[in-house]
Amino acid sequence: MKTAHDLVVEAKKSVEEISVDQAVKAIQSCDVLIDVRETEEYLAGHLPGALHMSRGMLEFKMAGNPKLQSRDLNIVLYCKTSGRAALCAQSLAQMGYSHIQSIAGGIDAWQAAGHDVFKPAQPSFE
Repeated sequence: MKTAHDLVVEAKKSVEEISVDQAVKAIQSCDVLIDVRETEEYLAGHLPGALHMSRGMLEFKMAGNPKLQSRDLNIVLYCKTSGRAALCAQSLAQMGYSHIQSIAGGIDAWQAAGHDVFKPAQPSFE
């Protein structure tokens, strides 16, 4: 029986992880940047331009969006620390996507390196 940690370690063996420094350039040239965290995490702050597709819905949202059908898309994924993104990258590879990168360390590493995140304005009810 495997643990969640075992699954992540296994996924990372087959996933292209890129550093935050490499991610800056990769994001500029990618077709789609995807945040695979949960909705609350995404709304608390995300990388500018990132689409939200939580890990549990990723495959369905990719399959259901005609703009995301090409298996040649350049995809960059991230999560909080890179575990969920690695699992998602592995899943997308199994679906036939061939250009997938995952940001090592996730949004935590992104922010630790001093990069900005987009924080949507919360509605005011006053």
